[in-house]
Amino acid sequence: MAKKSVATLKTGDSASYTKVVKMTKNKRSGGLMFEEKIVNKEHVEDFFKKS
Repeated sequence: MAKKSVATLKTGDSASYTKVVKMTKNKRSGGLMFEEKIVNKEHVEDFFKKS
């Protein structure tokens, strides 16, 4: 499913968007959680700064 999402981001006007994935550790269980989002290239830094 991710391949289709990334492939559609490479064409047309959507070339200004990118898919970002942030990995965080769950404090309660100790497991890893992944947050995926499609954001404008200008907002990638903001996505990773946000806790």
